[in-house]
Order: sequence, then C-alpha cells, then structure tokens
Amino acid sequence: VQLVESGGGLVQPGGSLRLSCAASGIILSLNAMAWYRQAPGKQRELVASITTGGSTNYVDSVKGRFTISRDNAKNTVYLQMSSLKPEDTAVYYCKAFGAFGSYWGQGTQVTVSS
Repeated sequence: VQLVESGGGLVQPGGSLRLSCAASGIILSLNAMAWYRQAPGKQRELVASITTGGSTNYVDSVKGRFTISRDNAKNTVYLQMSSLKPEDTAVYYCKAFGAFGSYWGQGTQVTVSS
C-alpha cells in the first residue's frame, strides 16, 4: 500500500491550496480516509475525515474553510483548503483506515506566510 500526497507549497494568507492523496495497493472507496497535520513542536492532529459512505467531519478550526472529498475513479482523496491562515502551516498527511491496518503517506508541507 502506498499513499502519495501532493499539492503543498507556500501560499499567502487568505489563499487556497488543494492537496491530493493518490493511493496504490488499496481501494480508497472501501476505506475511511482522513487528513492530519503536524505543526513544528505540536502533536499531529486530525483535520478532516470521510467515511466510505461519504460522511465528513472536520476539526472546528477548519470548518467552513476546508473540504475533504474523494474521486473513486482516480483512487484519490483531496483536501481543498481556502481562506488559509498562518496557523494552518504544517505538514499534512493522509491516512487510510484499511481492514487490516492503517496506512500513512509521507506528508506534504503547507506554509502560509506573507
């Protein structure tokens, strides 16, 4: 199983980014998925999740700004981020909750700064 995140980068406050998590070796539509983030000196936190049925949940700090979605045909999960703030700066990881265990991607850096 391999999860590969992409789409991170440097963006100004108020800007937008879309993160992608492409999977191989696992069918994402059959598994719950989530995005986490870890800022320097802080614990990794759950940002957003999506169930196999498509139900979504978000941490309060990103509600109304971030959207998690899934493209089953591309076996890819996305995190659309808008109205970005400096406190959103972190390494973002995707996670798949498989039947036999969970899997992490390598992470993609998001930096929000002017």
